[in-house]
Amino acid sequence: MAGSADYNLGPSLYPRGWFIVAEASQLDAGPLALRYWGQDLALYRGESGRPVLLDAYCAHMGTHLTNSTSAVIVKNGEQIEGDSIRCPYHGWRYGPDGQVNDIPYHDGPCPKSAAIRSYPVVENMGCIMAWYDPDGREPDYEPPFLPEWDDPQFVHWELDHLGELNIHPQEILDNMADVRHLGPTHGAPSQYFENEFRDHIYIQRQGGPIQLYNCDLQSTTWYTGPGLLLSKQSFGETLIYELIANTPIEDGVVRCFHACLYRGASNPASAEDKATAKMAQAGALEAFGADFNIWANKRPALTIMQLKTDGPFKRGREWYSQFYARPEDMSAIHSAVNGVVLTRGMDAPSDHARELDQGLFA
Repeated sequence: MAGSADYNLGPSLYPRGWFIVAEASQLDAGPLALRYWGQDLALYRGESGRPVLLDAYCAHMGTHLTNSTSAVIVKNGEQIEGDSIRCPYHGWRYGPDGQVNDIPYHDGPCPKSAAIRSYPVVENMGCIMAWYDPDGREPDYEPPFLPEWDDPQFVHWELDHLGELNIHPQEILDNMADVRHLGPTHGAPSQYFENEFRDHIYIQRQGGPIQLYNCDLQSTTWYTGPGLLLSKQSFGETLIYELIANTPIEDGVVRCFHACLYRGASNPASAEDKATAKMAQAGALEAFGADFNIWANKRPALTIMQLKTDGPFKRGREWYSQFYARPEDMSAIHSAVNGVVLTRGMDAPSDHARELDQGLFA
């Protein structure tokens, strides 16, 4: 297993950005105990509906805020008050900002030193997405949102929870440049292929025949930051948006999620459309599963034996390094990598293929 230092990514151990930490429906069963970025975390939904993510441990005696089922305060459903949460041990109450705002047996001011870290978090497209920055800075950009999520013709996804993978996310991001794996791994050799870098966004445009669907596939795929991939795919009469997400658990270990937003034949989507959407997501997962299986059974590619007809791995890795760099160094990375990159031996997308970009990257 390789870590961030092995890839020479920068001073940070974990990348800065927006990441999926849970499916929104998981909070219907109550608060969750999570672990990401080498930290134990507490996720809950306040009475207002607001999701809140805090460091897990109460500063008083180190109790995990959301990993108790035996405490009476939990059994009685009294742990959540407004958008605050009480520690199950002594009842200290933490607000969504991480500050202690009530101690049941103490009349004086609450100690400011008892504050714990609170993370920016949003509920977005059925997901709970959290912003991580190693130094606690506010978000540099907004998480991606598909307007089609609010279109009744599209069937909402339910996430595939793919579990943990012992691979550094750098190896997952390498897929964006890797045109030459599409034929052998996916049965989808590209006829056109290009990459584009726009600050925190990394784009791949490609198209060609795909064995799985026995037709031509056109796709525009993009990362918004280091952890959230969306891919708009058109094949036959089908249009889907595929989501692939990775969130670091430890250095060199990630948790992965997958889903598809499917355009139904009816508006609003019918029961038949919903059944077809499940099959479409299963098909997309089968294709993604080929990558997942390979990642689970390879050694780290700390350096790549680059051929001239490979995609732009080096530039992709330089783009990815911005999320490990100091914020003041990011603009220099943008200046070095921004722009369109063609791969030798591959056609550029036609104007018709570029029409797939419409409405993306907002």
